[in-house]
Amino acid sequence: MSAELGAILVKAGRISQQQMEQALALAKEKNIKLEQALVTIGAVASEEEIAAFVGKQLNMGTLRLADIELNPEIVKLIPLDIARKFNVIAVSKLMKNLIVAISDPNNIYVLDAVKFITGCSIQPVISPEKAIQKAIETYYHDENAFSQLVKGMEDDAALEVVSSDDEGLSEADLRSAIQDKPLVKLVDSIIADAIRMGASDIHFETYEKRIRVRFRVDGDLREMAPLPYKYRAAIVSRVKVMADLDISERRLPQDGRIKIKIAERNVDIRVSVLPTIFGEKVVMRILDPKSLNVDLTKLGFDPESLTRFDGAIHLSYGIILVTGPTGSGKTTTLYSALKQINAIDVNIMTAEDPVEFNFDGINQVQVKSEIGLTFAASLRSFLRQDPDIVMVGEIRDSETAEIAIRAALTGHLVFSTLHTNDAPSAINRLIDMGIPSYLVASSTRLIMAQRMVRKICQTCKEPVALTGEQIAAFNIPDFMLKDLKAFRGKGCNDCNNTGVTGRTGIFEVMPITPTIERMILASASDTEIRDQAVKEGMSTLRMSAVNKMKKGMVSIEEVFATTS
Repeated sequence: MSAELGAILVKAGRISQQQMEQALALAKEKNIKLEQALVTIGAVASEEEIAAFVGKQLNMGTLRLADIELNPEIVKLIPLDIARKFNVIAVSKLMKNLIVAISDPNNIYVLDAVKFITGCSIQPVISPEKAIQKAIETYYHDENAFSQLVKGMEDDAALEVVSSDDEGLSEADLRSAIQDKPLVKLVDSIIADAIRMGASDIHFETYEKRIRVRFRVDGDLREMAPLPYKYRAAIVSRVKVMADLDISERRLPQDGRIKIKIAERNVDIRVSVLPTIFGEKVVMRILDPKSLNVDLTKLGFDPESLTRFDGAIHLSYGIILVTGPTGSGKTTTLYSALKQINAIDVNIMTAEDPVEFNFDGINQVQVKSEIGLTFAASLRSFLRQDPDIVMVGEIRDSETAEIAIRAALTGHLVFSTLHTNDAPSAINRLIDMGIPSYLVASSTRLIMAQRMVRKICQTCKEPVALTGEQIAAFNIPDFMLKDLKAFRGKGCNDCNNTGVTGRTGIFEVMPITPTIERMILASASDTEIRDQAVKEGMSTLRMSAVNKMKKGMVSIEEVFATTS
């Protein structure tokens, strides 16, 4: 909303174009709201003045929360976690009408969620963000308020959708339940909220007496507001209908896909439903093109590692391997590489499981093992399609490895991934798959290991002292121990008091040099190859993480948690 607000203020003559540009630059630099930036540069007297102006423009009332005393019982109609997360607070209630103060009037999902939770009609008024935050800290004392609210919902809610026995529900009952507009809006708002937060996954989990919702944000699962237990079957069935799954089948796993449009962009969602002892668990993987960063220069490479990797992806033949555990960003790195070398005179083909994002100019194949369309079968077919560059989503078996090696040796550039802890161990993994060492040595051009690490929130970043034990535990070359510095995020509103915001990559880039090629032929160990690669200038994952720690990007705890 920041840019829109600035444009409205300029058009109304409240601020100048120069003031707006200055405020936008300050907001970006300091990672603050535009309203705060405008006050900081003196363009407006206070955030209350901006709130009053916005309220007038939108024909919506404004409220100075500092001037009134709220009823704690009415305030707690909205759970604490919802109030903090969406910056909303209940002000007054008359019959079934609830007045709530919000700072962002464009966030209709907040109003829908509050309407569903409270069972009231919502009348929003505008208040400055800081004023609402102060009121929240003032009036919320009872941490069990939400549990009491949910209990009230169980007694009074209008939706009658689920009995205590899921197995006894007929398909007709479920189809009737999932048509209720409040339930539809609830599920839709959860999905939209997850997309806005940049979540990669949504988890709906059913336990004996509760249903839990969690979002995976920046690699970590965060628990959201719990949902009333009586709606568990209806919520799962609503997701199944959206994914075109069988709502009457509750004993077997099901997989589906949802395509939605939000904020003028299409978002794909992969849905997995799994029966558990207390009901079905749903995991929704969000594939949002906006969240996909396919620019090699923005993934977190240090300059030397980027130069090495960029040089390898422009070779005419050979294998380039990216290794790391699930969720370490391997697919994003491969997509970034393919995007950079995608050209009209190049035939690029990929075999993926699944195809997460579509790219114009790249021929992408969805692997379907159940019908025989495996990675190996796809790769074998690719070689009859006159490819220049081939990407195999993962080398899982000896057959795929053998065909990939053969393709690399016959003039194709091959990209793929392996699940190994570091770059040197990928060599012995291929050899263990039955690939002769001389073929591994002659076909492999570069191996890169990577991890995703959480970045320190730059708004609340503060220095911390390193102990002698911590420094010794780094186990890095002596030259890196100079000018060691460490920081942490103490927690603030910008990072939801987590101290971290966003993620970046750390990389271990190992070109297969003539010396390392000879070591592979001589059956050298992973340790020996690693030591030689470091002598030749490779930064290990630990070294890469420590460099980012010294720059104030990641915490010491993150260094030790993600590298060894």
